[in-house]
Amino acid sequence: MSKIKHSVATRKRKKRVLKQAKGFWGDRSKQHRQARRALMHALVYAYRDRRIKKREFRRLWITRVNAACRAAGITYSKFINGLKKAKINLDRKILAELAVNDSQAFKKLVEMVKE
Repeated sequence: MSKIKHSVATRKRKKRVLKQAKGFWGDRSKQHRQARRALMHALVYAYRDRRIKKREFRRLWITRVNAACRAAGITYSKFINGLKKAKINLDRKILAELAVNDSQAFKKLVEMVKE
């Protein structure tokens, strides 16, 4: 009966963790135990922040649309309400894109809402 050795599997597992921890600061990228702890945190943050990113982008778009609306002489809430009443279905991402890159088209939207 031979003794089972795990060195190959252990090395592979440790190398995988250290590869994922590449770029971490100090021992977090060099020592397996530190790297594993740091990686657990990093993966939790990554999971959480994939959801938070959606909220933050929506906030950014709303801020940009609001600024463009106020420059055109209308409040954000009146603008969005007017778009809904006029049955113009543009999401906030597209509205923010228009506000930043195509101010003429955005002004036309504001005029349509004001009517």
